[in-house]
Amino acid sequence: MAAAAAADDGARPRPPAGPDPGPDAGQDTGPDYGPDAGPDYGPDAVTGPGERLALNGMGSFEWDLQAGTLDLDASGMVVFDLGPGEFDGTPEGLGLRIPPEDGVRLEEVVQAALEAGEQSYGSYFTVRRRDGRDQWTHTQGRILRDGSGRARRVVGVVRDATAELAHSELLRKLEAARAKQTTIVQRTTEALSRAVTVDDVTAVLTGAGALERLGADGLALGLVENGAIKIIALSGESLEILNERRFTRLDGDLPLSHAVTGRKARFVTSMDELAAEYPHIERYLRAIAFDAAAYLPLIAQARAIGGLVLFYRRRTEFTPEERNLTLGLAGIVAQSLQRALLFDQEREFATQLQSSMLPRRIPEITGGEIAVRYHSAWSGREVGGDWYDVIALPRDRVGLVVGDVQGHDTHAAAIMGQLRIALRAYAGEGHPPSTVLARASRFLAELDTERFATCTYAQVDLETGGVRAVRAGHLGPLIRHTDGRTGWPNLRGGLPLGLASVFEQEEFPETRLDLVPGETLVLCTDGLVEEPGTTITAGMDALAQAVRSGPQEPEALADHLSDRLWERWGSGDDVALLVLRRAPDPGTHRAPRIHQYVHQADPEGLSEARFALRQALRDWGMPALADDVEVAAGELLVNALLHTEGGAVLTMEVLPEPVRKVRLWVKDRSSVWPRRRSPGEAATTGRGLLLVDALASHWGVESRGDGKAVWCEFEAPAQGAP
Repeated sequence: MAAAAAADDGARPRPPAGPDPGPDAGQDTGPDYGPDAGPDYGPDAVTGPGERLALNGMGSFEWDLQAGTLDLDASGMVVFDLGPGEFDGTPEGLGLRIPPEDGVRLEEVVQAALEAGEQSYGSYFTVRRRDGRDQWTHTQGRILRDGSGRARRVVGVVRDATAELAHSELLRKLEAARAKQTTIVQRTTEALSRAVTVDDVTAVLTGAGALERLGADGLALGLVENGAIKIIALSGESLEILNERRFTRLDGDLPLSHAVTGRKARFVTSMDELAAEYPHIERYLRAIAFDAAAYLPLIAQARAIGGLVLFYRRRTEFTPEERNLTLGLAGIVAQSLQRALLFDQEREFATQLQSSMLPRRIPEITGGEIAVRYHSAWSGREVGGDWYDVIALPRDRVGLVVGDVQGHDTHAAAIMGQLRIALRAYAGEGHPPSTVLARASRFLAELDTERFATCTYAQVDLETGGVRAVRAGHLGPLIRHTDGRTGWPNLRGGLPLGLASVFEQEEFPETRLDLVPGETLVLCTDGLVEEPGTTITAGMDALAQAVRSGPQEPEALADHLSDRLWERWGSGDDVALLVLRRAPDPGTHRAPRIHQYVHQADPEGLSEARFALRQALRDWGMPALADDVEVAAGELLVNALLHTEGGAVLTMEVLPEPVRKVRLWVKDRSSVWPRRRSPGEAATTGRGLLLVDALASHWGVESRGDGKAVWCEFEAPAQGAP
């Protein structure tokens, strides 16, 4: 106890003091706790208030605030462990037993009560006894005031509160331990409740904060497989060495094997004793440097499915509560693993079923490369209706199909398998794309099912680059051009398959596209572009960006799109992906060649084509031709874009023999040939071919399949000419 603030007359209040020193004052004899000390408490003695306080381990005090004196009775002297010669009757005299920091705190409590006009105060503090022990002590004082409210005296009691607080501290520790155990169980249960697969369970047990959540310093998790325990997860410092024993015979002589086969947990608090019992693993026990471990069998549905080992540092015992906690954790992990194992088995079955309905192999094609991917949804046990197909067609063409049957169940997968085979048969018969989808829609409607399907089908001639595409309520193709740009062609479409026949609208208009050498065509289902909470246009933009930044090779690009998009948001839905790249045609070193497609609705296409021409001529060592070639190309491209339907394919190549020349081709899908006119002075059009004729050494028109190609040639200047 320490001095408190003074009363109104300026005197500082002082903590309780004992009685005046007796005749033996000055002699440090220490407190007399013998049988003759203190009042007589025999059976015939009459106990007064002081004796009753002493019987309860209490002492009383009276504190005169004005005089600054403190009277402490004999029982109070015992509480403070003070002898008659050790206390001078002043508040400062208690400083012999009260630590300074406790004295300051007690003084603040008293001062606050005096200034607030309160009638009492109470506080806990420590007393440093002569044997060095710290004794918790409690004081309760009543403040006596005069008529004007001034504090004059404080009377009260002091008592040894060590036993009381020790019991409270024990209760607090027990309560804290129970709260910690409850938190461990709740957090582990919550984390494992979201685990679906075995990989999810191991991620929960080994991820960030997992060991802290389990209250352990290390972890090893094993599953029973074919008479052995396979360690599938390790977490904790130095546990990597256990990878050497990733597989252990179930009947082997190891503590985890014994725990699993005997279905009885084992708690180890001495690794030395464990090493002596299992000398063949002593090297591992020394290397991991843990002090204790709990070997726990994982029991689910009365069957041991694995084992869990929790490692600890600085632990010398397992209390009954801690043993129950670890057993409870093992039960939670076992149930989660059992659920995850069943899910993985069903998922594997569903994936195999789905895979069996997809093409077993992709036919080899000439003039390009194809990559396909199918990803089943991460969530849910059922298969979906997404599919892809690559069909070899007559006249060296190839049919590309990507579709999605409504629903995510085995019924959707069964319909998908039938529809895929039917569509492949119709395409193999050589029908045009519009007829193929019309017949497929009728086939689906006749299956007597309420399901419908969306689909995009394209016939590609890789020799000419011509593409005839149709779609039925599905996402159209994405094209990456040779310069890295991407675009979504405006592909006209019809109703989904099945619905189109029900509503008697089996019209699927074709769209003609050109795929120049080096360009890439990407077809996919909506799972690759749909993210919950966002519009599909945002997913389409993300797909276009991923294609632009991805590698050139189809296989690498397919992996790139899977990593960037499917694992980002497509995991909630099935995804079918098909990537086709037409083989590049750079020509040869002596006769290089470039190709560029200019879309009719692309305002930047003309300027980008002119830039590509100028860059190529510079690379080929003929920059002097750039101006003439640009003007001629611009006139031919504008003529094709204005007077035909669709875009135009621009090709520029070097003809090395016998005279080195540059030839420019502009191909469109119109069979109408251009003709040179003689416009009047006021005419605003009709001079394009006149410019081409004036700039080029030769020009002409050729038929090309379902269209034509206008060409012109420019003679390269002789080497060394200005």
